[in-house]
Amino acid sequence: MNHIGDLLRTQGHRVTLAPVGHGLKWLNRVRRADLVVNLCEGIGGISRWERCVTSTLELTRVPFTGAGAWTTTVCHNKPLVNALLQSVGVPIPRWCGPTVERLAADFPLPAIVKPAAEDASVGIDQGAVVTTRRALRARVAHIAAQYDGVMVQQYIAGREIAVGIVGNVVLPMSEIDFSAMPPGHWPILSFDAKWTSGCPEDAGSQPVCPAKLHPALARRVRATAIAAWRAVRGYGYGRVDMRVDAKGQPWVLEVNPNPDISDDAGLSRMGQAFGWSYDDLILRITDLALRADRGPVPVDQAETALEIRTA
Repeated sequence: MNHIGDLLRTQGHRVTLAPVGHGLKWLNRVRRADLVVNLCEGIGGISRWERCVTSTLELTRVPFTGAGAWTTTVCHNKPLVNALLQSVGVPIPRWCGPTVERLAADFPLPAIVKPAAEDASVGIDQGAVVTTRRALRARVAHIAAQYDGVMVQQYIAGREIAVGIVGNVVLPMSEIDFSAMPPGHWPILSFDAKWTSGCPEDAGSQPVCPAKLHPALARRVRATAIAAWRAVRGYGYGRVDMRVDAKGQPWVLEVNPNPDISDDAGLSRMGQAFGWSYDDLILRITDLALRADRGPVPVDQAETALEIRTA
């Protein structure tokens, strides 16, 4: 955050920080701004309130970075975004939610149980993956008691690939190397793997960028990511996370508008693999905000809306 402010100051801009809370005291600052760098990921630890911030920003008509309110609202509701992706033919694992009282008896196992409206792997630990009906019922009850809604999703064994998109550029893909995961651990990006630096799950889930994919598989993964991003009307910058099974079929797990843009985060790593410095990445994101057209991409322009480049 400080680096972004310092960078914009070197470009001749006056920068102020506007902390977002339950009130609207921050709104007056926004109205006087020429550009808002939206780094809000929720209010008071509740991620779904991020959509309220983007909605308010849209009402001000002040340019802001990243995706708009429609996209953030859809993508923060896992059952909703799954239904949308499924409706347009994007491959997603079989799922059920946000209430799972009538989970089909033939629902495939293993399965992974997630909060329906959280991001950043909140609510996901090694117990999230279940292999028996009894464990599934217990985990659903556990998550339902703590979060607003539950989603159950078929667990896909395979390679975990992330595709970053900035404007009309698809960045080099990144893969999570789970080879050093402790014995008996599921190869998943749990909350600890993402946020507890130095823990065994962190050490066992290391990003490799660019990912080493056969060109044909890379094209298939890239096309799937573009289709998912287009379906959610993505704008600015985002990341599509997926698993690739043993048959080479990509399955979309998450579509993440406005992912972390810290200098050590995944999107920055992908940008570096493409030849961008961190400053390049931030200036491209702010430039996109200043010329944003947040309407949906017309169908007849969809194939050219994202420029596909290779590193």
